[in-house]
Amino acid sequence: MSNVETNPAAVRCGAAAHGAATPQVDVLPPRDVPLGGPRAMTVRRTLPQRARTLIGAWCFIDHYGPDDVADTGGMDVAPHPHTGLQTVSWLFSGEIEHRDSLGSHAFVRPGELNLMTGGYGISHSEVSTAGTTILHGVQLWVALPEQHRNTHRDFQHHVPNPVRVGGADIRVFLGSLAGDTSPVRTFTPLLGAELVLDPRSTTALPVDAAFEHGLLVDQGEIRMGGTLLAPAELGCLGTGSDILTLTNESDTPARVVLLGGTPFEEQIVMWWNFIGRSHQDIVDAREAWEIASDRFGSVEGYDGHRLPAPALPHATLTPRKNPTRP
Repeated sequence: MSNVETNPAAVRCGAAAHGAATPQVDVLPPRDVPLGGPRAMTVRRTLPQRARTLIGAWCFIDHYGPDDVADTGGMDVAPHPHTGLQTVSWLFSGEIEHRDSLGSHAFVRPGELNLMTGGYGISHSEVSTAGTTILHGVQLWVALPEQHRNTHRDFQHHVPNPVRVGGADIRVFLGSLAGDTSPVRTFTPLLGAELVLDPRSTTALPVDAAFEHGLLVDQGEIRMGGTLLAPAELGCLGTGSDILTLTNESDTPARVVLLGGTPFEEQIVMWWNFIGRSHQDIVDAREAWEIASDRFGSVEGYDGHRLPAPALPHATLTPRKNPTRP
């Protein structure tokens, strides 16, 4: 999915300080971002924001729906570029047609992972299909480390089998959890999983203590440790915890997306759909897109024009980091 904000924030990110004596869950509320057009589909964005810009290498979280496409027109994101990142598409309902400049033509369906690696440069389009009535899911980005940020374009698809642990059904789409490991390649240690928790149940999950974790609530009220999270909120937990305890405080099943990873120690600059290491990296990527260079290739089969890049800010893109704990 493209970040279609006309004045996207410039973000230069680094890992937060760790080592607090007791685990603390920070609660991040979402902000609404329209995807564009008079009947825009609105997404709820929890990363990046001023309180936090990274969870491991996860750097972007959009959460959308349940969206009645008869009212909003659904998703129609024209061809747009990416650099220095991987996109992770995960649906709860509906279907999205994906086309990219690698030549991939695939469909995003509930419970199926589509992961696209942008590396040095890729472009793609995303359109909800004609048979979709309710569109509901998440779009996530992962920052690539310096060693791999100019890697080749790639596209991977995986359908994880559900795993039952305690009162939860778990689908692990990246990394390892609950005895299951995704075969999908990443460039830093990561975790990504959907969990559906039984009503009024508690599930204790062994997790990697070297990971930061984020819990995005889709439906229900979830207690993460001692902190209650409402729908659309993101709970963030620093490193040092080897057990993650989740309680569904609702009388109906609850659904969450669990993300994690080792702290991303590099500083990055993120603007629009580009991730680089400097202001000039962003300038170069934007210019390459605007002149339709071979860097991003072309998307075949999309009926319409590609997205133009927004104007760069008049100032040098400024740094921003996760806050350090006292």
